[in-house]
Amino acid sequence: MVFGFLGGEFVDVITWLDETRDTMVWRFERHGNAIKYGAKLTVREGQAAVFVHEGQLADVFTPGMYVLETNNMPIMTTLQHWDHGFDSPFKSEIYFINTTRFNDQKWGTKNPIIARDPEFGPVRLRAFGSYSMRVADPSKFLTEIVGTDGEFTSDEISEQIRNIIVQEISQILAKSGIPVLDMAANTADLGGLVTKAIGPKVAEYGLSIPEFYIENISLPPEVEKALDKRTSMGVVGDLNKYMQFNAAEGLAQPNSAMGATMGAAMGAGMGAAMGAGQSGPWGAAPAAAPAASAPPPLPQAGAASWHLGLDGQTKGPYAESDLAAMVAAGTLTPTTLVWREGQDGWKAAADTALAKLLKSAPPPLPKA
Repeated sequence: MVFGFLGGEFVDVITWLDETRDTMVWRFERHGNAIKYGAKLTVREGQAAVFVHEGQLADVFTPGMYVLETNNMPIMTTLQHWDHGFDSPFKSEIYFINTTRFNDQKWGTKNPIIARDPEFGPVRLRAFGSYSMRVADPSKFLTEIVGTDGEFTSDEISEQIRNIIVQEISQILAKSGIPVLDMAANTADLGGLVTKAIGPKVAEYGLSIPEFYIENISLPPEVEKALDKRTSMGVVGDLNKYMQFNAAEGLAQPNSAMGATMGAAMGAGMGAAMGAGQSGPWGAAPAAAPAASAPPPLPQAGAASWHLGLDGQTKGPYAESDLAAMVAAGTLTPTTLVWREGQDGWKAAADTALAKLLKSAPPPLPKA
């Protein structure tokens, strides 16, 4: 508030310079609410001034400079009895209304929104974003929201606006029928629906919503993890090739257990291939890979499989039925060296599966 002198008589100069970014309404403070007749009122761009006389809204002034006299205060003229020759103070209240946009107001769902997705079935959605608001009707905003508050900030109304937004977006998302995976491509359309739905409600407060944005619509964390796995499977494609790729990555890390194991196995395979498939001056050309064949038949009981070391020579192979006769004849004794496929070197017959055969054989006949 600034005071000046005009013609040697004290005259009010009524103005408001807002240094904040969140003040929507500010009441001009004057001792006893006494405003001098002929006072000068300055309303800047982005402002409106509302006169309240004896509790009743009298006039709304748009941007400009006014001298408070009867010729530019027609409503005040009808409310005020100017029986003092228009030279005595009149008691009124002046409220300055900020009509600029209040940007970057946040909104978000406190609880998940239950919706039915055509692909995933019932899902829980969360959404958040931002919006801007402005005072569209200063007189309605003052009477419906502000009342007699001397300083009203955007925080005092933003919570109510958020509640209206969340209520409308919950219904719109639940009824939209848009798949969750397609909602990101339709946030602009959904935002337009929300703006249209909340418009009449906020207009009752004397406000408007010039901009409304949906920044994100998300699923619960556990559902997002499952969706990420499903996406990963789609990216992998051929699972066999993916496993081969992982094995190759393991080989690239020689310090890892997989790298060591795979490296040893691969080295052995490469050595065998080099031994059997040398070509050029170091050996014959490698033979063509044999065609896949059926596995051999299972060995039958009594098949010839044992080799015996007799008189410094290898004899056999013999079937167990033949060995029984050799035990009876004394040719095969517990100390006879025997071997068959799969056995680790030559062993005494008593130390192999033939021990049972040796025990079941009858002892030799006594000598006469």
